[in-house]
Formats: sequence, C-alpha cells, structure tokens
Amino acid sequence: MNLKETALSIFREAVRAADPYDGVRKVVTVNESAIIIDGKPYPFSRYHRIIVVGAGKASPRMAKALEDVAGTHIESGWINTKYGHSIHTGRIHIHECGHPVPDENGVEGTRNIIDLLKSADENTLIIALLSGGGSALAPAPTDSITLTEKQDVTRILLNAGSSIGELNAVRKHLSVLKGGGMARLAYPARLHVLILSDVIGDRLDTIASGPAVADESTFHDCITVCERYKCLDRLPGSVRNRLMDGEAGNIPETAKPGDPFLDTVKTTLIGNNRMSVEAAKRSAGALGFNTLVLTTVLEGEASRMGTFFAAVASEIHETGNPITVPACVITGGETTVTVRGTGTGGRNQEMALAAAEAISGMKDTVFLSGGTDGTDGPTDAAGGIVDGEIKRTGDDLGLVIDDFLERNDSYRYLDKVGGLVKTGPTGTNVMDVQILLVGNPLKG
Repeated sequence: MNLKETALSIFREAVRAADPYDGVRKVVTVNESAIIIDGKPYPFSRYHRIIVVGAGKASPRMAKALEDVAGTHIESGWINTKYGHSIHTGRIHIHECGHPVPDENGVEGTRNIIDLLKSADENTLIIALLSGGGSALAPAPTDSITLTEKQDVTRILLNAGSSIGELNAVRKHLSVLKGGGMARLAYPARLHVLILSDVIGDRLDTIASGPAVADESTFHDCITVCERYKCLDRLPGSVRNRLMDGEAGNIPETAKPGDPFLDTVKTTLIGNNRMSVEAAKRSAGALGFNTLVLTTVLEGEASRMGTFFAAVASEIHETGNPITVPACVITGGETTVTVRGTGTGGRNQEMALAAAEAISGMKDTVFLSGGTDGTDGPTDAAGGIVDGEIKRTGDDLGLVIDDFLERNDSYRYLDKVGGLVKTGPTGTNVMDVQILLVGNPLKG
C-alpha cells in the first residue's frame, strides 16, 4: 500500500469499530421471561408491549440488531433516518427524511413517532434508538412555528458558524420532542434509550437534542447564542417572539432535573468517537507507525485546523516532536465552517484542502479527515485526503486553493485532483476522525 491507501485503511478500521449493530448486540439479550438491556431485565409478564422509536443516521442498523435479538417480542416501531440510509427491517418501519435541514418527510415521520409514544401506558416498554443526525431527523415544531421557519433557523445558525450544541439548544426550545419532550410524551411507560454518540464529551442532553433527558439550556441561553452570531434580528418573527416569551417566563421551559417523567427513563451509551479513534490507533500501530492520539474533542474552524495539522507535520519532520517518524497522529471531534461562499463542500473536505496548501512539497506526508457516517456536508463524500503532491497537481490544472477556500468550494477542488474520500453511507455516526501520517514504515 502507498501512504494514501494506508491512511484510508486506518480510517476504515475507525469506522468499523463504531458499528451500531455490534453495539446493540453487546447490550441487549433475551431469555424466556424478559428482554435484558444493559443488565436491566424487563419481564414480559409486566411489559405486555415493546415498541421502538428513534432517529439518526445509524438508527436503522441499531433497529436491525434489535430485531435480530428480540424478534417477535417487538410489536412495532418507527425510525427516521437520512435519505439513502435505509436498510431492510421487519417490524420496525424505516422512514427517510431530510438532513441537516429538516423537511416535510421528517415532520410526517415524527408525527408517527409521537403517536406511538402517546399510545404507551405503564405496561409498555419503549426502546428509543438515537444517533447522530437525530435532531434534524425528528422535527416536531411547536404549534406557533412552521417547518419552513425552523428550516430557516437551522440554515441561519449553521451558516453563521454555530456549534452543534448551540444549534441544538435553540432547536430544543422550538420543539415538542427535544429537550426531554420524548420522555414527557412517553410517561408513564418505561423508556430505555440506546445512544450512539456523535457529540464531543458524549453529553446526553446534546445527542439528538436530548429528547429523553433534562435540559440545562434555557430560553435566555438561546437568545445569547443568536446574539453571539449576530443573527437574532434575522430569525423568523414567530421564532424570535417564542424565545422572548420564554425568556420572560410566559412559556414553560424544557425538561429540568426533578421532573417526574424523567424517573422512568434509563439511557445506555453503545458507542462513541473514542472507540473509533482507539481502533485507528491499534490499526496504525500494527502497520508499524508510532502512534499518538492528540485529542477526541477537536473543535474550531475547519480550515484553521487543517493548517494546524500541517504545522504538526512540519514539526515532526524537523524535530521529531511530538512523535518520531514513522508517525501517525490521530484526532477525533467535530469542527465547524463559517460559510462565506456558495461552493460545495463540508468541514472535513475544507480541513483537508487547507492542509494541502501547507503540506505542499513535504515528502511521505498524508492527511485525511473524514466523517464516520460517510457523508460530509451536502455532498457524496465522507471527507478529503491530501499529500505533499496534491497542490502541484492543482497548480498544473490552473486551480488556486485560496480561491476555492474563499468560496467554500473544497469538493470541486478535491474532486479534480483525486482528493475525495468516498465510502457511501456507513451505517454509523460518531463524528469525524483525522489521520496524519508522516514517514512510511514500509520504506524501512
């Protein structure tokens, strides 16, 4: 394998380690008298109905695993997922809808989820399957807000460079389901939530906007976020009025600690970014690299992070710090892009393109950044992979990296120089993984 192929093989191992099917099978078993989830038995004599709900890019594989374990004990279910992410299931219906901007299919699917939640009683066990993308894929706007207005809010905040946590705080306060709303609707049924984490720090109140846990954010926090990104005045009037009415105490807050409907909820984490990063480290080590996990909480502007990785590569070449060649530096997390242009791309592609310019001319140097879900922004690529020769290729084609970065058009540049990572939907989602290779152990 050449160095780019090596980086791709390490990335594939990172994705494989976050398989949601395996994650569910590790925590769910069934015997003749009960379904057991994370060590907690739910006797069939008590729970006459088992229904399944959920949302996320990885939720279909979670649903498939649950069906393979529990079989006919499951009465029915409904999962919302992103277009192109469906798989065949039996009793649990898989419904495709829009992501990252919610659409009418998402609203329709979420109505079915809400109907199932409302049908439950104290003799019902609800199993919720949540993963990355669950917030956008389960839109349930409050009565005063339309889907179009909620879509506008999502676009405005994403384009302003807000973090996923900040965006989800606002979403919670515009939703029936988020911010503990699922738990409220499910009560008095027993609710067990299985989660594949796609957020830094695995915060349960952030994953899928925390539909089954207490919410720390407030209406006041939402207004602060919008003011921070100078977009409060650009929000639809109904949204701005709701946030201000909530801050004034005229609208009930999201779920808070001590609310009785939270007492019937249990949550189990089945996978996260750390597991993927550790798998990448093991894979790189087996190939002969000296390995270093720099962080699993990478945040910040994607293009700046690309320049940072190039600086790390230069330091390794020149001084052997922070690790000697052949070196593999691995990180995980989720960066952001402040959209200024009208191009096509995603945070991983933008990071790779920024790195490409700074590592130009470096020998035996490869940088890959990819989304574990197989998609990066509104594109068919998981991310980008670059080496010290890619800029020269682009120069020969008359392409100027800075122009493409200015337009947020990383996809088109990388497509022309062979720098896109394409995996197709992977069935999982535990944020992004970055792999920097400096030196080639195969060269001895």
